[in-house]
Amino acid sequence: MWKWILIAIVVIGTGFLTFPPKQKIKLGLDLKGGMHLVLKVETNDALNMETDHQILRIQDLFKEKIIKYSSIKKLGVSSFEIEGIDSSQEDEIKNILDQYFIDWDYSIFSNVVRLSMRLNIATQIRDQSVSQAIETIRNRVDEFGVAEPVIQRQGMGGERILVQLPGVSDPDRVKAIIKSTALLEWKLVVAGPAPSEEALLKDFGGVVPGDADVVRGDPRKGVEGFYLLKKVAAVTGKDIRNARRSTDEFNQPVVSFTLSSAAGKIFEKVTSQNIGKPLAIVLDNKVISAPTIQATIRDQGIITGRFSIEEVDDLSLVLRSGSLPASIKYLEERTVGPSLGIDSIRKGLTSYLIALVLVILFMIIYYKAAGVNAFVALIFNMIILLGVMSYFKATLTLPGIAGIILTVGMAVDANVLIFERIREDLRLGKTVRAAIASGFSKAFVTILDSNITTIIAAVFLFQFGTGPVKGFAVTLIIGIVASMFTAVFVSRNIFELIISKRRKIEKLSI
Repeated sequence: MWKWILIAIVVIGTGFLTFPPKQKIKLGLDLKGGMHLVLKVETNDALNMETDHQILRIQDLFKEKIIKYSSIKKLGVSSFEIEGIDSSQEDEIKNILDQYFIDWDYSIFSNVVRLSMRLNIATQIRDQSVSQAIETIRNRVDEFGVAEPVIQRQGMGGERILVQLPGVSDPDRVKAIIKSTALLEWKLVVAGPAPSEEALLKDFGGVVPGDADVVRGDPRKGVEGFYLLKKVAAVTGKDIRNARRSTDEFNQPVVSFTLSSAAGKIFEKVTSQNIGKPLAIVLDNKVISAPTIQATIRDQGIITGRFSIEEVDDLSLVLRSGSLPASIKYLEERTVGPSLGIDSIRKGLTSYLIALVLVILFMIIYYKAAGVNAFVALIFNMIILLGVMSYFKATLTLPGIAGIILTVGMAVDANVLIFERIREDLRLGKTVRAAIASGFSKAFVTILDSNITTIIAAVFLFQFGTGPVKGFAVTLIIGIVASMFTAVFVSRNIFELIISKRRKIEKLSI
């Protein structure tokens, strides 16, 4: 009796978990429609920004300690050198570096100091930049109002991010917002604008000065030509505390921003020392505006350009959610329309029903009444499978439907093994009771071995696969475990229930 109570609890319980199926079964992107993206974080950008920050820091320290030098030049994304130091101040320089630059290795030769970021610190910054990028993308997606997004690192400690956004109606706009580095910088203008790079560098002998960069204007924002800008940014977008849409004196849409207190002090210092000079606003390495500093600015200002209202809203959104610590690159991109998803569901269900009906017909025709036993076990298997998927909030994908159809075949395969063993024992002259007991006993090890090997393969698929492949692995694993319960335990109890009602049974319909 306890066996039937257990079966009833499992089947009714999982059936209850499945109801109502439209709310309990979570559909994947390929069935619901949406975007699947794999992004790569260019972590060298994060090292570059950290190096810029440290250059700015050492300039302040040298100024404070009255240390003489001629120039500071970047050598790579994580190294720079200070040229023209006074050798008589070498001890003071060492004291500063030992006290404030413990994450950097340095060497001093002649009148040059060379600094390189330590390897473990560079690795840590790369790892943090990926984590920060995930958090920033999540903030942007949340502000955009996407329900149940999946945003996670792909693989162990890699630079790739998996983004899945179900039900997105404007994929191009979402992609632009996600990808936008929103790396906002304010840099002093050394020269420009000029119509060409050659014209820009004419007064510098055709060579870019070590402390400057050539940056192009953004024609879409009405800024043409080339600018020569200071390499180190005075303030960056990460110092922005808030950003929102506003209008300028010409009633044009602009982004109004507020800086943090610390950044406000730096901005005040830079603007007060450079009144009358142009200050470039650089967004994602393009000059979008280069106004002349008319007065000291502290912690509030506006970003102008030929923005549409939608562009201003998007720029405000990405600035509020934070700049990406590094640029990102799309490695993989798939978009599934809602209509294609509905079509996939319809075709998947049709395939499933056809497979189910054909398998049941075969079992009943070939194994007669015993085929009905397999049919009942199969129905229980499906109820348990969907119930467990609902409980664990597993996502049903198109390959997941294929996994369910495969489960139908594997569940019946277990019944076929058992029925054939029972037939063999009946032909050897065993009684029906003995043949049933022997058939289940002999087939169990074979069924167990087969299912364990399949589960091992499915576990690897789940571990190393993505999206729909994981969905296939999940349904296959749950389906196999459920089939062990229904094909072996439920099916045997059905046989035992039938023979227990007869005192003497000489023939079995199988």
